[in-house]
Amino acid sequence: MVQGMMKTVLALTALLATPVHAFSQDDVLSGRLLPGWRMENGNQMAAMDLRLSPGWKTYWRAPGEAGIPPEFDWSGSDNIKAVRFHWPSPSVFHSNGLQTVGYHDALVLPVEITPKDPSRPVTVRLRVDLGVCNDICMPAELSFSGQLPAAGKPDAAIRAALADQPRRGADAGLKAISCTVAPIADGLRLTARIDLPKRGPEEVVVIENGDRSVWVSEADTERQGALLVSSADMVPPGGGAFALDRKGVTVTVLGEGRAVEIAGCPAP
Repeated sequence: MVQGMMKTVLALTALLATPVHAFSQDDVLSGRLLPGWRMENGNQMAAMDLRLSPGWKTYWRAPGEAGIPPEFDWSGSDNIKAVRFHWPSPSVFHSNGLQTVGYHDALVLPVEITPKDPSRPVTVRLRVDLGVCNDICMPAELSFSGQLPAAGKPDAAIRAALADQPRRGADAGLKAISCTVAPIADGLRLTARIDLPKRGPEEVVVIENGDRSVWVSEADTERQGALLVSSADMVPPGGGAFALDRKGVTVTVLGEGRAVEIAGCPAP
């Protein structure tokens, strides 16, 4: 974990030392709320539509050790019981020896909203804190507000983003997955063995824990015959042993085409 933090600090220091033009958020980022439509189950499918200047990128939910994870504040909204993000397949970026995961130029992020009372309209007042990067990185904040229509209509941009979500393991030819766990000084190391057809010349695996307070390192990944073997360290707040909920583990394989997302990682 310390090595990962040092790599991030060194990379950001190098970026800050690079002579660049001064940019404001308005120069590189804009966003709007797509109101979407009411689904058959009573939920509302809406989306955030982010537009970035050419060459700029923003980050996925698990952005890598040098990335900035987005944070969402729905506290000012009305008639919202729960939200579920439908993340499109992200891309992998390499810069200054570091790997990040995210989106370039644009992102339509569908959000499925469960209302407290389906008979009442949903009012969104959302603040998003995120990072945007090119030769430099800078924090950004966007606000979205509006009342979502009780009926609405299908939106082609939202439907395209939904169609670009990672494929489920079974749909991508996954034969099996298992995870072993070994203790380390301040947490545990999880190693996933994934029997999945090759996803192209570069395969990147991202391992996530359902408990977001647990830090997860960038995974070390290699092919061992038909198996994709990937290991990541997990460190809880304060360090030490902790109980891993295997059902809460998500393993995402990035390569050519759409990503593959695997929910849960059972013991061998």
